[in-house]
Amino acid sequence: MKTLFIAGHARLPQGMAAKNVFDTVTITVEIDKRYGVILEASCTLATEHGREYLGRLLRGISIRNGVDEGIELIREHYRGKATNALIACMKDLYKQYELVSA
Repeated sequence: MKTLFIAGHARLPQGMAAKNVFDTVTITVEIDKRYGVILEASCTLATEHGREYLGRLLRGISIRNGVDEGIELIREHYRGKATNALIACMKDLYKQYELVSA
């Protein structure tokens, strides 16, 4: 295999639709091993539209040297209550990436 599957997790804030189903939000990514590029991304947001949007937002970025680009994209383009939780997911995702790519 030339890819890795990695997940990052974070707690959801109160008052979110997804909070009724999940206590946490998860971002999963399939990453190219060589370059750290996100080939596919998904998350556990409540709506299909939100899940697809986040997938498109993160696709194509490299996390080889960190997740600052992904975090900035979330801050700039996502305007929902889960912003901080998604950012925490990205940070956790990078920790998992560091463990498997070292």
